[in-house]
Parts: sequence; structure tokens; C-alpha cells
Amino acid sequence: MLLLCSANLCRSPTAAALLDRRLAQRHVGATVTSAGMGPGGIAVPESVLAAARELGLDLSAHRSRTVDASLVAQADLVLGLTREHGRCAVGLDGTAWRRTFTLKELTRRGLDVGARGRHESLGAWLDEIDYGRPANALLGAARVDDVADPIGQSPRVYKRTFRELDRVTDQLAQLLAGDE
Repeated sequence: MLLLCSANLCRSPTAAALLDRRLAQRHVGATVTSAGMGPGGIAVPESVLAAARELGLDLSAHRSRTVDASLVAQADLVLGLTREHGRCAVGLDGTAWRRTFTLKELTRRGLDVGARGRHESLGAWLDEIDYGRPANALLGAARVDDVADPIGQSPRVYKRTFRELDRVTDQLAQLLAGDE
């Protein structure tokens, strides 16, 4: 699973760490990584580190990574933190559409369809999620699908964003694990 955001310094590394932890707790074997549209090799800002610590996460070793076509092609699931990030993934690999969603879109649609069956493949579940999905699902911007970027804002905004990521990644992990 590949999570994408703008710089890979705040939302996507935090969401990836949260989702990885939630999936491990549910004994779901998955590789969860993150990348961004900006330059690679940059350390996470202290404001992000502080907010992540409150969720029990240590992102101090994380360095940003730039998304490219090979990362998208290798991922069985691509989750943008906004629709823009999903469009970026599909632009890099046109075959990625059916496995590219925003984190919130996949979770919302998953709650409508129901959890993945215990023996159901991820691909089969994603086909159910994708059924009837409008072709313009990744166009524009929408609060229902996008996680706002807290970079440069107050600690309260970081906390609000990270609480949202914590809630959504927990819901998605439940859906992926087939929890009732």
C-alpha cells in the first residue's frame, strides 16, 4: 500500500505509520509505505514530530520520498490524502485507476460495501468498492475526500488532522481485516 501526499513530510508518513500499526494489530500482513510529490531526502519538521509523538509515533527517521511511476506500479493499493494526490498517481501509471482512491474515499465506500471477506482478495474487494464509482471521482477537491494539510499551522490544527487520520486509518484497517 502506498500513501501519497504533497511533500511526504506530514500526512502520508503519519497515515502510513498509523495504518501499518492498525493492520499489524489485526494480524493483516501488508507493506505500507508513503511518498509525496515534492523532493526526497527531507527530514520531518519538529511540529509534525511533536504531533505524531502524541499518537505514539516516532517519525524522526523518516525522510521524504518522491513518488514515481515504479512506486505506483508496485503498489496493490494507492491512497492519496487528497484527490490531487490520486490524480498524480494515475497520471504516473494509467493502470492504477481501479486501485487508487483517497484514504477517506476508500474508507467511505468500504463502509457502504462492507468489510473485505476473510478469504476475499484485496483486488476482489477493490473491484466491489470501484463498482459504480464515477469517472470524475478524483477531480477537483472535496472535504469529504481530502485530508487538509496542517503544515505551518497551529499545534491544534496538527492534532485535529492527526486525530482524523487516526480515526480513518482505524476504520480502514477494520475493513481490510474483515472485522465486523
